[in-house]
Amino acid sequence: MTQTGYESRSLLRIARAGEQGPADRDIAEECPVALEYQGIGYAVLMATPADLVDLAYGFSLSERLIDRAEQILDVDSFRAEKGFILRIQLAPEVAGRITDRVRHRASDSSCGLCGIENLEQALRPLPQVSQPCLAEDAACFAALAALPKHQVLNHATGSAHAAAACSADGEPWLVREDVGRHNAFDKLIGAMARAGRGWNSGFALLSSRCSYELVEKAALANCPMLATISAPTTLAIDRAAGARLRLRVLVRSDALLAAHP
Repeated sequence: MTQTGYESRSLLRIARAGEQGPADRDIAEECPVALEYQGIGYAVLMATPADLVDLAYGFSLSERLIDRAEQILDVDSFRAEKGFILRIQLAPEVAGRITDRVRHRASDSSCGLCGIENLEQALRPLPQVSQPCLAEDAACFAALAALPKHQVLNHATGSAHAAAACSADGEPWLVREDVGRHNAFDKLIGAMARAGRGWNSGFALLSSRCSYELVEKAALANCPMLATISAPTTLAIDRAAGARLRLRVLVRSDALLAAHP
């Protein structure tokens, strides 16, 4: 495992006409990342091992284990035999949330749903987005055009999602990548929280479909507008409307869809 999030592997290229030959290619890394809070195992994510401290902060916010970055006292990230372990210490005022909600689980995304049996808990009320969005729809097209130059991992591997914080005029100013769309967004949210940066009337652009989990992460991060390259689900549209989150989906170079204009 590297610090870049990818490594070179030797593959066999097979052409349509039948010719074969060696092909070296950079491949995105994916490995188990275990999160422990107060010494208690909470979740195992399959993630790209880069920007893991950002992931710890963003995941904690998305899981509602903390309300602000200052409630994480320390994150100890270290490599284990088969992956990484993030040991997170919470401030006393929120430490009790772990014992209330701990569930031992292994999942392939930070969806926040795995293992929850109570439907009301699965669809807990979301806060209303309070930050204004000054971005016009033209900003979504500008951000989409600018995003590829910020996708270092995806440029190398072709297999990573990106989450970008964009200014109101559509300029991506912070980008995080991961093989998992949830992880990429958590990394972005965590990086912003650690730096004390807000959305400044801008928006988030994700290189993925718009699932309800991503809508919930956006609302919990008080993101004024969420734009995604692929289509939404019905639950994503409904949850966004309930949180007063502006939603733009299927953002392509020639058009986009406003989920609830």
